[in-house]
Amino acid sequence: MMEDKPKVSIITICLNSEKTIKDTLLSVLGQTYEQIEYLIIDGKSTDGTLNIINDFVPLFNGRLKIISEKDTGIYNAMNKGIRKASGEIIGIINSDDFYEPDAVRSAVNVLDTSKCQIAYGPMRYIKKNRPDWISDFHHDKLPFVMISHPACFVTRKAYGLNGLFDEKYRIAADYDLMLRNYLNKSEFIKIEKLMANHRLGGISSNEMVFNEHYKIRLKNKTISLKDYLLFRLLGIV
Repeated sequence: MMEDKPKVSIITICLNSEKTIKDTLLSVLGQTYEQIEYLIIDGKSTDGTLNIINDFVPLFNGRLKIISEKDTGIYNAMNKGIRKASGEIIGIINSDDFYEPDAVRSAVNVLDTSKCQIAYGPMRYIKKNRPDWISDFHHDKLPFVMISHPACFVTRKAYGLNGLFDEKYRIAADYDLMLRNYLNKSEFIKIEKLMANHRLGGISSNEMVFNEHYKIRLKNKTISLKDYLLFRLLGIV
């Protein structure tokens, strides 16, 4: 029965996202899984973002909560959402991304019947409103490359064991979080179906992300100091 299924907390962080957030809201509203708590963490938007969100409030029948206040960055906002979430499983979908209709159900089906802490799947990248390519990395590659964070669902237990986002990273704290879980032996499971869509052009698409990735790899010892310094000399980092 649905009442026996775990609650899922979905978190969306946003700031002046009036051009894209409607698709995000629709994708959460349209999920085929119903035991969802939806938390929107807004950084005090000054455009029409909050008006769009408020239009959706009655459609969620009490399942949508809005927090609008200043934050110190995207991962500060994400950590705020995680701390306020009450679900056993947590997904984070940003305001320029959107889920596939069965994404939450697919994650629950595997996390609720296994000992895994993190479920994830492929993600489609969208460029100028057209599909560009699909990211389909396996978690075994995490020492070298990130899996798709909007397509990840993490148990509350994993956050309790391995911590939240490290806010000293501005762009790639999601990679640090996933790599930390991987190195600490959290169990991952890959779902072989498209889970989410991501619009290219946001901060996470910036080439600066690679700089933070290498710093994170150095901290977690998946790259040597010698190689890190060599990459810096070559201008890669």
